[in-house]
Amino acid sequence: MESPCIKICMLDAKGEYCMGCYRTRQEVGAWGTMSDDQRSQIMGELVARKDALNNPE
Repeated sequence: MESPCIKICMLDAKGEYCMGCYRTRQEVGAWGTMSDDQRSQIMGELVARKDALNNPE
């Protein structure tokens, strides 16, 4: 599975998520060793993370 990285590597204000791909630093670092199931699970969470970070309540 291809990485969601778009080469915009910048952390959010809390330092938790990349504002380019919306993965955590740990997810970015471990991506190459994750199974396809693990990657699929993360990919399924990215839209919700993007929405939450870009539209805080």
